[in-house]
Amino acid sequence: MLKTFGAFVLFLRGMVVRTERFSVLWNRTIDEAILIGVDSIVIVSIVSAFIGAVTCVQIAYNLTNPLIPQSTIGYMVREMTILELAPTITSIVLAGKVGSSIAGGLGTMRITEQVSALEVMGINSTSYLVLPRILAALLMFPLLVILAMLLSILGGYLAGTLTGVMTAQDYIEGIRTDFIPYNIVFALIKAVVFAFLVSGISAFKGYYTTGGALEVGAASTGAVTNSIIAILIADFALAALLL
Repeated sequence: MLKTFGAFVLFLRGMVVRTERFSVLWNRTIDEAILIGVDSIVIVSIVSAFIGAVTCVQIAYNLTNPLIPQSTIGYMVREMTILELAPTITSIVLAGKVGSSIAGGLGTMRITEQVSALEVMGINSTSYLVLPRILAALLMFPLLVILAMLLSILGGYLAGTLTGVMTAQDYIEGIRTDFIPYNIVFALIKAVVFAFLVSGISAFKGYYTTGGALEVGAASTGAVTNSIIAILIADFALAALLL
């Protein structure tokens, strides 16, 4: 494990030692941002909306004590969404979609010797291929998490009001109660860290793929698995350090 971690650090170092021109990096980053962010909006929207709806209904099912106000449901949906569900679940979903795409794309380029061709032409392949992907992930993950927060709270509102478990006024009162702005900052910090972990680990697994098509599939699977484990570990570490 220590050897792998050292190789990962050297991989990141080689990415920033001799970078490409700013214009090249900018164009590549925008292209990757579209693939990572824009193409993931639908899946993130569906997942976050239904998570918020299910959370609201299940909390309402368990809060049967008449002494507890109905607005507590909205409060709990907001807190669970901002602190945990939106950044963590969204990043895990993106680890499956984005992580496998990054690992598979780089792995295919490696086994077809496109990476070697770039290096023969004097291009820093890690800077040209990997750095834009990481920068795009760092840019798009927080935006997707913000979208997930909004849609999850909206999904809880629709589920709570349409099923009749609570009134719209109670839900809105709950999401306004004792709001702490730092929670938003904490969620965005988590999104940035998770973005780096997903993109960096996936790029590392794909870049050093050897063999053929079977190994590319194994690299994609390993990238998703390792990214999810890293997200969960980082989630605990950030909660212990920053909360």
